Amino acid sequence: MGLTVTASKTVPPGRLLTQVAGERQTGVLVVGGHPGGAVYVLEGRVIYAESPAAPGVGELLTASGRLAGRTWQNALDLGTSTARVGRLLVEQGHLTQGELELCVLGAIYDAAYFVLSSAAAPVEFLTGATHWLGPVVHVDPAAINREVGRRVGLLDEIFPDRRIDTAAVAPVTRPPRERVTLTSLQWELLVHADGQRTPADLALLLGRAGYATIQELRRMAAMGLLELPEARSETPEFVRLPRARGTAVDVERPVVRPQETPAVPVVAGARASVPAPDPPPDPPRHPLAEESGANQLVYRPPRLARRKPGAKLPKEVAGEPPPVHQGTDEVLLKRIRTALRALR
Repeated sequence: MGLTVTASKTVPPGRLLTQVAGERQTGVLVVGGHPGGAVYVLEGRVIYAESPAAPGVGELLTASGRLAGRTWQNALDLGTSTARVGRLLVEQGHLTQGELELCVLGAIYDAAYFVLSSAAAPVEFLTGATHWLGPVVHVDPAAINREVGRRVGLLDEIFPDRRIDTAAVAPVTRPPRERVTLTSLQWELLVHADGQRTPADLALLLGRAGYATIQELRRMAAMGLLELPEARSETPEFVRLPRARGTAVDVERPVVRPQETPAVPVVAGARASVPAPDPPPDPPRHPLAEESGANQLVYRPPRLARRKPGAKLPKEVAGEPPPVHQGTDEVLLKRIRTALRALR
């Protein structure tokens, strides 16, 4: 009887793989989450593993130039329905058996890190499913679990931040030291990192293994060459509007109270007015204030009579004359001219 685990149940994927291997099951272990993936087993032995974060056999062979794209596509068209893609590549002479086995082993261990390294993830086992590549190698699940644990520990020793594995790669604008030594793979990653490509995108683009790509990226993060991704918050963030640096308002009109000067500014609006306190009997009234409503005084600008051109303003509105300009300092101008000539 086949083993079936509902997708809503969260368990360690590695432990479930061990259980499937002990019962010599045949099928696929589908692991959800991010990035997730699948592990294919045949009678309890792993024959293939895949993950969106790791290049598959086809990507590795075509991106590295070992196979032409049309050759790989032709093998897919002929052998996918019968799960004989790998065998066709060997029979037609495009690959040797050793080359194919080595490539499949690398793809299995590469994808297994992303599929099985999670402490808990939603999983489901589909009995009887098989991979279109066909059985090329048979790997002990216990060996895969041990290798996954070793790789997790190695990456944590380099730089203990798993966000580097899936976040978009963005180099720093300025290196933290004057001289930096890079490997060839690190140089390729820096050249192609544009702040949009993830480690999986870079691995597919360069035809490199996903784990090897992440290993170099963590080394570069430890050297301070990458921008660290921001931690995602569980609660949604509200948009904060920027504070206004200043406000544009109408001309301010002061409110005049009894026994005060008409120089108190108020916020401009339709017509500014404030309630006045209980006035004493027969309070003095400012000549520029008029009644407006119940016991309210509002500033009223004086009305100017028509005057002839060139006539002077009344004294109450003319104010003090502007200060007399003292003239230009000729000595200062000569110094400025001399300094400008020296700069030529």
